Amino acid sequence: MIFVNVRSQSAGLTGVQRYICELCGRMRGKIRAVFPQHPLRGFKGHAWEQLVLPGLTRGHLLWSPANTGPIATGYQVLTVHDAASLDHPEWFDTRFSTWYRSITPLLARRVSRLITVSQFSKRRLLELTGIAESRIAVIPNGVDERFYPRSGDEIRNMRRKTGTLPENYLLSVCSLEPRKNLPRLLRAWDLSAQRLPDDVWLVIAGAEGKDNIFRATRLERIPRRVVFAGFVADRDLPALYSGAIALLYPSIYEGFGLPALEAMAAGTVPIVSNTTALPEVVGEAGLQVDPVSIEELADAIVRIVEDGELRARLARRGIERARRFTWDRAAEATLRVLTEAAAD
Repeated sequence: MIFVNVRSQSAGLTGVQRYICELCGRMRGKIRAVFPQHPLRGFKGHAWEQLVLPGLTRGHLLWSPANTGPIATGYQVLTVHDAASLDHPEWFDTRFSTWYRSITPLLARRVSRLITVSQFSKRRLLELTGIAESRIAVIPNGVDERFYPRSGDEIRNMRRKTGTLPENYLLSVCSLEPRKNLPRLLRAWDLSAQRLPDDVWLVIAGAEGKDNIFRATRLERIPRRVVFAGFVADRDLPALYSGAIALLYPSIYEGFGLPALEAMAAGTVPIVSNTTALPEVVGEAGLQVDPVSIEELADAIVRIVEDGELRARLARRGIERARRFTWDRAAEATLRVLTEAAAD
């Protein structure tokens, strides 16, 4: 029996949680989930993982799919989605970054196999942990089949439900994490909005409200024509992507970049950073910019709004490229790694 450590599923639906749900759902009958009786987070969650979990899985292979697992268990496959906490500890809470900077190299050297989701993350983990390249497998994320170009009626229904979305908008799906680069995005929007029609807006989904944006970005004012949509229900995301002129995702650091892939599958062109893992995901199906250049991002925004032919061409490429990334393939490749590790 292969056990899977799903302690982290008590958190909200982040990219890591989506990864776990998608893969575990496709491996039903081949793996057995193990988790605490009651949701545990923070110190209590880590304590359960380090002290209780090894006893529950002794003698069986353990798969830990959410960046951390028990140090005492060498018979284990660990998925590390990115090395951001090692590369940029200053972006995170001190206790969080200290914990992951300590445990990630230890686990990487101890477990049977390591899985990561991009060549970029593989390179960083090799450099930061010093483990052998043969022990790391790169298995890209997938995109759910519900992400496809939605009809005008579905998009209008989604806009009616939110009650705040303009008809013509560019979309940003992000949080207030420093790596998401929201301050520069807002400054680039301020520059580009002066060159765009008055009915084109920026919609920011996923981030906190306007007051928190002010504090987090240290801006004197929020630029013109910006809508804060806040949390958007998972079921509404495909129409939200489909209704956008483009997705703006100039993140400074990504281990993969699932929103860019979801946007492409939904027929929306992504404008992304030309660094870290995003070029692997987007390829020639979007516009790539220097994430620290406000002017370059502003120019890309204006270009994608004004050039409908370019937008249509990139959208077609995006739909085609997104077909390469499926959760079925990811699950099959992951199960192969787990089976090989179990046989060692």
